[in-house]
Amino acid sequence: MSSRRFNPPARQRGAALVLALLIFAISAALIVAMRVDFGRVYQQASGLFIAEQSRAYLRGAEGLATLALLVDYDADKKDPPGKDTLQDFWAQEATPYALDEGWLYGHLEDLQGRFNLNLLVEADPAPEAEGPRFTPAQAQFVRLILAVTDPPMSESEALSIARAVGDWVDADSNPRMDGAEDDFYLNREPAYRAGNRPLQEVSELRAIKGVSAELYAALEPWVTVWPLEGGKLNIETAPVTVLRTLRAGDTLQPLSHDEALGLARQRCEQAFESVDAFLQDTLFADAEQAARDTLKSLLTQKSEYFLLEAEAEVAGRQRRLYSVLQRKNRQVSVLERTTDERVMPQQMKREDPCES
Repeated sequence: MSSRRFNPPARQRGAALVLALLIFAISAALIVAMRVDFGRVYQQASGLFIAEQSRAYLRGAEGLATLALLVDYDADKKDPPGKDTLQDFWAQEATPYALDEGWLYGHLEDLQGRFNLNLLVEADPAPEAEGPRFTPAQAQFVRLILAVTDPPMSESEALSIARAVGDWVDADSNPRMDGAEDDFYLNREPAYRAGNRPLQEVSELRAIKGVSAELYAALEPWVTVWPLEGGKLNIETAPVTVLRTLRAGDTLQPLSHDEALGLARQRCEQAFESVDAFLQDTLFADAEQAARDTLKSLLTQKSEYFLLEAEAEVAGRQRRLYSVLQRKNRQVSVLERTTDERVMPQQMKREDPCES
């Protein structure tokens, strides 16, 4: 019996070919879809890994900043009276540290070298009181406004803004002279209420009556909200612009740039012997003793509050950390921590005359 090869009809062969092509098309579509999904998952996982790696480096910068502050604390204990100056180890300008995948950078700034907005909580003197109708902190803030605005704002308008900030910060809902409370802010668009508590962020200034976007941008590098209550200005670390706010007397005009520059240059080689010695400068010596005592109550040579600004670049992506650190009794606490990938906020200009 002879064998004969079976040849399926042409119709069956065509159906098999179509089925094979259909299976191939479905398989190809699945492979493409899986590849897209895998790529998306891979990118997400890679982004999370890089973010975690950056966060770990930034926390490391925070640890190094803490160590620097503690080393300075111990050095001050061995060589009293300790002062916090721009010559201290923690204040030196850092250089980027090379990483396998990028670089890390960190810088510490003394927040007590800025004007503390929460000092404006004190109300105006009573109408029957002798002397000026503004507090020493209000006068200092007015001088700062006049120093950073071009052309300078009028004294009366700057004083109104100082009082509005104080009204925002105080605990009651009673409007001060030139101030504002809920009845003013609820009529804004969008409506909101007055803070009636210490400022928690410098950015809150933008919500306060009289503070324009331009004025906020001019003030931001020179002001702080730390500590939330109390606090004094460190004459060793305050930049020239902030030193211009120091006057012994009732005048609301700031020191000239050259006068403040002269004060800053005196601390280049060595810190001021004391606050009293600082006030012996001819800029203050002719003022009445009561006026010098009032100014002295606003000043210090020691600091507790510092700002760490750290930045890490890993695999071409940058991430930033802002930490408010408090050093007290050889302990460093993190009071506030913010991380983001946005543009860094305006930082206080060094204005270091010792470099020129």
